Amino acid sequence: MTDDTKSTDTNQPKVFISYSWTDQTHKDRIKDWADMLLSQGVEVILDFYDLKEGHDKYAFMESMVTDPKVSKVLVMCDRAYAIKADSRLTGDTGVGTESQIISSEVYKKATQEKFIPIVCEYSEDRTPYLPVFLKSRKYIDFSTDENVNKNWEDLLRLIHGKPQHKKPAIGKTPAFLLDNEQDLSVVPLRSAFNLLQQAILNSRPNLKLHRQAFHDECFEHADQLRIKTAPDCNPESEAVLNVCRKLVPVRDFIIDWVLIESQSNASDEFSESLINFFERILELRTRSSDQSSWKESWFDGHQQFAYETFIYIVASLLKREAFKTLNLVFLTNYMVPKIERSQYNQFGRFTRFWTAAGSLQSAIAGSDHTRYLSPAAEIIKRHSNRSDLDFGFFANFSG
Repeated sequence: MTDDTKSTDTNQPKVFISYSWTDQTHKDRIKDWADMLLSQGVEVILDFYDLKEGHDKYAFMESMVTDPKVSKVLVMCDRAYAIKADSRLTGDTGVGTESQIISSEVYKKATQEKFIPIVCEYSEDRTPYLPVFLKSRKYIDFSTDENVNKNWEDLLRLIHGKPQHKKPAIGKTPAFLLDNEQDLSVVPLRSAFNLLQQAILNSRPNLKLHRQAFHDECFEHADQLRIKTAPDCNPESEAVLNVCRKLVPVRDFIIDWVLIESQSNASDEFSESLINFFERILELRTRSSDQSSWKESWFDGHQQFAYETFIYIVASLLKREAFKTLNLVFLTNYMVPKIERSQYNQFGRFTRFWTAAGSLQSAIAGSDHTRYLSPAAEIIKRHSNRSDLDFGFFANFSG
């Protein structure tokens, strides 16, 4: 590349190509690859274009190898290059001198990413020709035209710093790992969620079965927390509020499911499964079929759980812009729990999830006996432990 044709774009990467003058065919291939890189936004330094008459070729090589503005040095490794580099032969090509400079730079840092081996030739036993100082390095295979076509994009992405697979940002440490009083009862629930998550992310054919298993585990875990006999505490609302706290991990697993599947696979099947799951949550708001005596206030903990979960699911669908599913949530007539069902009361709207949680007013009042306009909203605020859906995101829904 001549001075008058060089790009002035300072954001374009700059690479130097190190190779051996093996034969004319190899030199022509190097020039072709350099021209392709130039046409794709890479400033290439190559002796064909940049080593002029009167220049000191060794000073030129050293300046290119050590120049911090050169982001990558492409080391084109064939049999001749490996032999000359390992034996430090200089000859007319300068490979020996060049390789001494490169090897010195490579050995300085174990994680050196500037020097990229490009394998142009293999031995008869399919061993890539690489100089000793590059043998342990990951290389790109350009040994055949087919491999050049296959791996060209990889080289281009590497030079431009645009990897095909970008590492996701690291998330927060799961809350259950930070809790010194870890509730071991949620282990089966966590296991069911992990299996479901893998099925969603990997589009496994048994996704429906894993989803159903997760729903069953959520329902059974929540069902076991129902108060079925008079709590041994005064006031009883303390026991109910404690149930609310124990149901928060279940709520969070449900929200994690909705956030993942509404983003990865917001299908009609997902929407239908969500509606069915809502109807199961409604069953938890009242007594179980095997209870012969109860107080309505005993169920306020599960009513609060149903209300919180509904609001968080709405917030999750809004966050994922899953408006089709959200529309279905609000327009569906939900089956009334069997124990409350009658000829004239079989279906209800989403308003069935609402609760005032009035019986929990005294339990959350504290020593100053604060009276809350909405105990349910105050409990949701206290349970707001998620950075991805903080209280402010959905506070308008909990009035």
